[in-house]
Amino acid sequence: MNKAVRIPPFLTRYQLANARLPITVSAAAGLLPDEDGLAPASLLVENGRIAAISAGAMAVETATPLFDLDGGIVLPAFTDVHTHLDKGHIWPRRRNTDGSFAAALLACRTDRENWSAADLRARMRFGLECAYAHGTSALRTHIDSMSPQTAISWPIFAELREAWRGRVALQASPLFAVELALDDAHFDEIAFAVREYQAMVGAVTYMSAHLEPALERLFRLAEETGSDLDFHVDETNDPSSRSLEVIADMATARRFDHKILCAHCCSLALQPQDYAKRVIEKVARAGIAVVSLPMCNLYLQDRDIKAERTPRWRGVTAVHELKRAGVPVMIASDNTRDPFYAYGDLDMLEVFREATRILHFDHPAGDWLRTITATPATIMGQGEGPALRQGAPADLVAFKARSFTELFARPQTDRAVIRAGRAIEAELPDHRGLDAALLRRRDQRAEHPEEWAHPRSG
Repeated sequence: MNKAVRIPPFLTRYQLANARLPITVSAAAGLLPDEDGLAPASLLVENGRIAAISAGAMAVETATPLFDLDGGIVLPAFTDVHTHLDKGHIWPRRRNTDGSFAAALLACRTDRENWSAADLRARMRFGLECAYAHGTSALRTHIDSMSPQTAISWPIFAELREAWRGRVALQASPLFAVELALDDAHFDEIAFAVREYQAMVGAVTYMSAHLEPALERLFRLAEETGSDLDFHVDETNDPSSRSLEVIADMATARRFDHKILCAHCCSLALQPQDYAKRVIEKVARAGIAVVSLPMCNLYLQDRDIKAERTPRWRGVTAVHELKRAGVPVMIASDNTRDPFYAYGDLDMLEVFREATRILHFDHPAGDWLRTITATPATIMGQGEGPALRQGAPADLVAFKARSFTELFARPQTDRAVIRAGRAIEAELPDHRGLDAALLRRRDQRAEHPEEWAHPRSG
């Protein structure tokens, strides 16, 4: 299948003419958007950056190689702010037996016995290869951080972060039940990961007698280390789960001045309207950002395995209400081919396409494209201002599709990914490449004990 545009990878100066740019993430004089908010424009790419943007379909200048996109859309590279690389692709080895949240927890807990250094390295690298080929330039992952896994997983993350520098900017946050922050031995391990591996501070929050003191300890660690906070919050259809409000109140009371990202917040959509409105206002005042995970939550939430009934709600949080209140909102991939979500490929265009259908990001499309580009990029500290502007890095994804209805109608496997001005030749890895890694199990520990242990450094 022919790509949207074929640019020789050795070219460092060329033009993309007759393109369509989304004005919500673009800055150039004279852009005239259509009903989708897409404006005809041409770009000059030089030495890894966007050297110029001109409104209209005509070339920016003469005597420079030109590639006519025939009205195809050009987007900035994607930012995937919530993933689980360490769980990714264990489905062939450990399925979810009934699709429920409880079964997912049990399956992952059981399979974690197989998460050696070699196993993690192979699966996490596979996920990164997928994200990169699809056009993602920055990604944050959560890392299951319970002893003894913490000491195995974090060095592998640090290794991959360095290996992928310049291709995918990586961040990570520890994942564990919030009350474990009150366990001194566990907390020491988390504090070490934050200081040694530049981890975010985070946990899974839900209603508990230990919630507030545990959160206080995590807030204090973030304040001492200058870290951002990243929480899994109220991932349930139980409207009595209200830890989001506790986080917002604590952030305001402590005048926390770093970024806070709260994920899922599913129960917010099922709470009484007056209560939800009050909490959303608190979230906005506290400066908290929210990421919805539409595909994973659609898969897990409101699944009734006993009644065998059709699900009644979509599992997602009150994104429209949060956005209207001024809360930065975004979407992300979440889990990939593991017991929490059996599908996915770390393709942010797929996430945006499905979110548009699930969350009604359409009619009009508005500025929802920012949920996979500008907003998560800001949360990850990956730059401010419109990504498609003169002088910005030429990290682009070009499509044949000329409108959103064309963009969402097909998987867009013919997209062209441009990084630092050069067309990449990366292809999606074959799932067969993971077969050998997935067969390596805990019973091989005796043969390769080094794969299950990493001494602390520093």
